[in-house]
Amino acid sequence: MPKVGVKDTRKQQLIEATMHSIAELGMQNTTIVSISKRAGMSSGIISHYFGGKQGLIEAALRYLLDQLGKELRERMAKTDGSPEQRLNCIIESNFSEFQRSALAAKTWLSFWARSMHEPGLKRLQQINNARLYSNLRYSFAQVLGPRAATAAARQTAAMIDGFWLRSALSLDPQESFEAGETLCKRFVYEALSQAETTNSSF
Repeated sequence: MPKVGVKDTRKQQLIEATMHSIAELGMQNTTIVSISKRAGMSSGIISHYFGGKQGLIEAALRYLLDQLGKELRERMAKTDGSPEQRLNCIIESNFSEFQRSALAAKTWLSFWARSMHEPGLKRLQQINNARLYSNLRYSFAQVLGPRAATAAARQTAAMIDGFWLRSALSLDPQESFEAGETLCKRFVYEALSQAETTNSSF
């Protein structure tokens, strides 16, 4: 009988091999052969576990999304749940060490470009966008009115995505990621501070 956990281990190895192949060769040049070689497995096992290259690529994107969610939950568990701390946790998880690593950054960039042509990847990207916006709006709504919370959430989401993209493509990504994270947190602080000042004046 196979050992318990062997299937999950192999699937994870294939997902990581896919990310390495995409980072090195790009999405277009990543093939079942390039993935299987990096994983040290036969090409047939990819079809067995994922149904083919497309299924494996979508699994790799889900892995990135799962990591993002895991990092957010871990950070949230260490806070007192205040709106500003929750918002900072959301920002930090998007700019975490893993999410801004060369491997993750190159994979994300390839996914974003490909999602315009692949319905499965587009759907996963839309889920990620909706989740980010929902988390941001919930936290802003604890302090701001409905319309202001919506506007602040949209702006913060745009800043996170924009600064992340610019940083990933910059000559000094790590410095740019740090600066982008700081500017996003500054916007959150100022948005919440303005609301508190307005409320205290009544």
